[in-house]
Amino acid sequence: MTIAIRVPRSTDTPRRRSAWLAASLRFGPVVPTLLFLLVFFIVPVGEILQGGLVNSDGTYGIGQFERIARTPVYAKVLWITFGISLLTAAFSVVLGYPVAYLLSRVSDRVRERWLLWIMLPFWTSYLVKTYAWMLLLSKTGVLSSIALALGLVHETTGTIPSLTGVLIGMVHSMLPLAVMTMLPVMRGIDERLSQAAETLGAERSTSFFTMFLPLSSPGVAAAGLLVFVSSLGFFIVPALLGSPRETMIAQLVISSVLELFDMHFAGALSTVLLICSIAIFFLYDRVVGLTSLTGEVRERQRASRAQGFKLALLIWAGRISAPLARRRASFRQGEGVRLFSPLGLFTVAVLIVLVVPVLSVIPYAFTRGDFIAFPPKLFSLRWFGTFLGSSVWQSAVIRSFVVGLGTAVLSVVLGFSATLAMTRMQPRAVKPIFALMVAPLIVPRIVVAVGLLYLLSRFGLTGTNTGLIIGHTVLAIPYVVVTLAAGFQRFDWRLDDAARVMGASSLQRIRTVVLPLLLASVSAAFLFAFLVSFDDLTIAIFVSGGINTTLPKQMWDDIQLAITPTLAAVSTTLVVLIAIVISVSSWLKRRAR
Repeated sequence: MTIAIRVPRSTDTPRRRSAWLAASLRFGPVVPTLLFLLVFFIVPVGEILQGGLVNSDGTYGIGQFERIARTPVYAKVLWITFGISLLTAAFSVVLGYPVAYLLSRVSDRVRERWLLWIMLPFWTSYLVKTYAWMLLLSKTGVLSSIALALGLVHETTGTIPSLTGVLIGMVHSMLPLAVMTMLPVMRGIDERLSQAAETLGAERSTSFFTMFLPLSSPGVAAAGLLVFVSSLGFFIVPALLGSPRETMIAQLVISSVLELFDMHFAGALSTVLLICSIAIFFLYDRVVGLTSLTGEVRERQRASRAQGFKLALLIWAGRISAPLARRRASFRQGEGVRLFSPLGLFTVAVLIVLVVPVLSVIPYAFTRGDFIAFPPKLFSLRWFGTFLGSSVWQSAVIRSFVVGLGTAVLSVVLGFSATLAMTRMQPRAVKPIFALMVAPLIVPRIVVAVGLLYLLSRFGLTGTNTGLIIGHTVLAIPYVVVTLAAGFQRFDWRLDDAARVMGASSLQRIRTVVLPLLLASVSAAFLFAFLVSFDDLTIAIFVSGGINTTLPKQMWDDIQLAITPTLAAVSTTLVVLIAIVISVSSWLKRRAR
């Protein structure tokens, strides 16, 4: 007798398919971005690690690192790099903290006006800012000429080249980044906590040191981290404002590739920078938490003797400084800022130092003279004609615009899909993905550039617009993701749920609900990505090719030969472009409100 057994169909199959479909919709949009960063960021960084392990005879080993350790000059350059980066981070945080504190305590309307002046030098090209300081600090520059005219000195040697000039240029470049990083954390601090402390009898300074300062410490740590790591890869400022004694490691990397053609040694130097950056990154994540980069403050605090000692020290500092703060603050929430208060005057002074060097380039663009001299002989459009009529400059401008627009489109598409996917994930899954998204912001640009040179040369993409767009997109994705993440945090997801209930598909909801309401954030991300590409010099040096270069690369080539009025005309054009972009971004933000 044969017994037939009928196996029932699993009732879990539809559920599994539904769960798989839901997971695909949740994680699917982030896959293209992850693959892009895997191929064009993780793999190039791996190429650096591999290249640094190749000895001069082609065998694998640590010979390149032994060469760095044995040669005193390389060890000295490493110490100089870390020392200058540390000083830059310290000065940027110390000078930027009062500015960020003031901006966090005023109304949104006042804050927006002040931020416009911070954004102008923030997005202005490093080359333009360094060129401005060359005009100000040189032996025949503006400051020396004024000092001689006033009889303050009998002769001047100028401030550059020197360590002081390098620090001035780097702090001027990094100070806006420090302010913009600390500000979101400070804005998230509930002002009622300080008010409650003062109601219970605490002095205003005691309230600040025991309440506001500890709560804002994640923003301070984030600002110090970003400024320090970004400074590790600097080469424009030390090359133009410093002497050989201020040589930084990025300059050695560029020299190894472009002059010595020693890719393996350049890989070893880049590996040293990479290891230091990763170590600092993980230390920061363990102590403060990665989410503070987006303006979030870690709620869970671990009690320890070190924190108790820090709190006691802050309370003691508050009591010591209490007699200096018995007067009421010169501004209140929503009332704006009184310029004649100490904090207001300090902020105005910082903004003047940030903006004036950038604007000081403009008069030289209209000089009638054949060379740069102070005061300039006005008024002529001759040098704008030289700039716009040159086929070399025209080609550089056109290529920069084409690459910038391509970078903006690609980075916004990848960044928007990734940010949208992260809003639907669990916090535990978001953290590693977000870490990968902002990793190009943490790793020094010179490391990314050398790694891309390894990779793109194999596919014949060096010297092409495609290679530049790929490299610039790697740099732009962190800015796009951070900008869009702030917009998604304010988005009312009930509107998306309502559209879904009415039968709209995912693409229809994105097209008709999400994108229109996030137009301001998407537009700002697009503009920022364009500026990142338009301003980049590091990737361009390695990837753009030798003849048809980008605008920053052409400026870099010219500025090393001579300081000409043509460069002033180019710099003025870039400053006007930045001002237009910032104004459009601000207008879109106000319109969205």
